[in-house]
Amino acid sequence: MSDPARNGKDLEANKGQELMGEESLDTNSADTGIIQEEVRRAAEIQNAFMPLRKLHEAERWMDRKLGGENYFETQGIDRIPEEAKTPPSIWNALMMWSSVAMHVGNIPLGVLGAEYGLSFNGAMSSATVGIMVGALFTAYTGTLGPKLGLRQIATSRYSFGFWGAKLCSILNVVIGGGFAVVNAVVVGQILSAVSDYHMSIVVGVVIIAVISFILSVFGFRLIHTFEKYAWIAAFILFVVLYAQGAPHAPPLDTPGSAKGIELSGAWLSFFALLFSSVSGWCSMAADYYCNYPKDTSKIKIFSLTWIGLVLPTCFTTYLGIVLGQAATLNAYPPYADAYNNHGLGGLLLEVWHPEGWSKFALVISVFTVCGNNIAINYSSGLSLQLLGDYFHAIPRFVWSFLFALVVALLAIAGREHLSTIVSNFVSMLGYWTVSFTIILLIEDYVFRRGVDYNLKAWDKPDELPVGLAAVFSLIAGYCGGGVPGMAQVWYIGPIAAKFGGEGGDVGIFLSGVITFLVYPVTRYLERKYTGR
Repeated sequence: MSDPARNGKDLEANKGQELMGEESLDTNSADTGIIQEEVRRAAEIQNAFMPLRKLHEAERWMDRKLGGENYFETQGIDRIPEEAKTPPSIWNALMMWSSVAMHVGNIPLGVLGAEYGLSFNGAMSSATVGIMVGALFTAYTGTLGPKLGLRQIATSRYSFGFWGAKLCSILNVVIGGGFAVVNAVVVGQILSAVSDYHMSIVVGVVIIAVISFILSVFGFRLIHTFEKYAWIAAFILFVVLYAQGAPHAPPLDTPGSAKGIELSGAWLSFFALLFSSVSGWCSMAADYYCNYPKDTSKIKIFSLTWIGLVLPTCFTTYLGIVLGQAATLNAYPPYADAYNNHGLGGLLLEVWHPEGWSKFALVISVFTVCGNNIAINYSSGLSLQLLGDYFHAIPRFVWSFLFALVVALLAIAGREHLSTIVSNFVSMLGYWTVSFTIILLIEDYVFRRGVDYNLKAWDKPDELPVGLAAVFSLIAGYCGGGVPGMAQVWYIGPIAAKFGGEGGDVGIFLSGVITFLVYPVTRYLERKYTGR
């Protein structure tokens, strides 16, 4: 009979990691040769069940076939010690976000500006402020990756605890799934337009799901390489789209349909939408920085991430605003007919011209979505592994496949309701991202002083915080701030309703304030009575 512990060590040896870790960030001690507890437990499960063992053997075989340089990324959620890190160029912290944000799936966000009743100037100002503020949250959480060598949701264990972080894992998967559904529906509409609407949107949804899954399974190194260059094609296509679509947009001083207090509400709701579109990455950012050394400049990571998100997101969202204003507020007949009858795909087919170029551009634009979707698939697979030992024992590529499958099914079910999905789902993300980031920020700077992290305890439930303070603060922020401040098609909270009409989404601000007030108090009491 085989020894599970020994097999676990052999399994990790095959992964090519020495699994060394520091006791805390302000010490130099190392625990050479000690297997991470969570890795050991997962290895035991893998060795006990033949199907899991075969899956991991297949995973390692694929990695060897690709050169044995961990291109297939077999280590999953395991903490990456300093000695095992393989950092890409620091400039990748800037370039990768260009591909994540500059894609055709972000255009619908800007198009909604006119549907909210905003003028061109109102939509531009709301989007710009929302994007710039939202990017601050993702830029901060990304700085925890090099310092801790952990994936983003794993970093939350130092505030949410071992069990509370599982809630964050689930929310992260839901967030990623929502973005991926939007992207899949957009691709389905585009490919349907290319076929002169003879091909069902369903076919396009399946195509992008398959492509995104295949690319996502290769992991950190290939993703960084792909994201470094994928934005170039999107940039060229969108410049042409600006040139061809802008002449039909209304004059800049054309007023929107929203007036008075309703205008303020529309501005806030559009702000919430764009804020959430970039802050939504706050629960994934460190996934792409955990291979950087712990002494990597926090200022560089923060600044490059912020710039890398703001510039391409603004560029793409502004394009959506221009097209939305032309198709709805200005109601330029060819654009209005195409958008009303065939959605975004029909609108893009009409704007790009002549027809031959338009169809070519549409096909190429489909691949711009891959930069976003492969990052979502990758991070969602990691989040699912963090749900428990049995989840960890299943290879990441299996979870990525299941995630892509569910996204495809949801996109097929909601393929006729893109605007509703975007406006309802994306803006609601902000309530969670605000609370999540504020909790990690307060924990890092107030309670741990930026250095008090026992890195050997990242996978030991008894040595991590209990997590009740963080979970309670997250729920308090959402229920006490998000719900009454929410302005959605299906529900308008009592505070949001004060703006009249469709309301004004102020849930983000309320969630942030409540979390900021509640977490320091509850965390102080948790530490006092539990010692953790």
